[in-house]
Amino acid sequence: MLNYIWSGIVILSVGCAIVFGKAESLSAAMVDSAAEAVELLLTLLGILCLWSGIMRIAGDSGLTRLLSRLFAPVLHPLFPRLDRESEAFGAISMNITANLLGLGNTATPFGLKAMEELHRADPSCDVATDEMVVFVVMNTASLQLLPTMLGSLRQSYGSREPFEILVPVWISSACALTVALVTAVGLNRLTGKEGRRLGWRSSCLLSRR
Repeated sequence: MLNYIWSGIVILSVGCAIVFGKAESLSAAMVDSAAEAVELLLTLLGILCLWSGIMRIAGDSGLTRLLSRLFAPVLHPLFPRLDRESEAFGAISMNITANLLGLGNTATPFGLKAMEELHRADPSCDVATDEMVVFVVMNTASLQLLPTMLGSLRQSYGSREPFEILVPVWISSACALTVALVTAVGLNRLTGKEGRRLGWRSSCLLSRR
């Protein structure tokens, strides 16, 4: 569906540019955007390589296990079927830590690792499990205690007080995370009850209904 939406937007944009005589501006924007896309790709590649290495060091040094124990009281009710000593639990903990520090794209490697481990826990399922849904929601509406990336952007654009937005960020991110988790967990429980009523064995089977 998204492919059709994006294709429609592109076709509509090109058509409007031709009709209103903005074809030259469109061509210039396409060239500039292509260059920016390559720069962004190289930047993200470096970040992914760096934090993938840090994740490996954290795992070997025991930091991941320490963070898992630290976040266990909060994460266990959200992921009751997930082993606290599993790699998925550790990757989720590292992802939350990166999001709390507002590191932005640096949380991506931990998120990818967590999704990979969650899928490995149920490889027979070709759709998102309840744990995957909760994690994606929690990662998207993340709580940021120190919006480092946002503060850096504000400073680069000339802000004299780049971190004066701390309180609004805390309030907005906390509200967004609360609403998102309540909705996701509530819907998971409703579908779980329906699956048990119909005799289905897992959320994977329920998703295939």
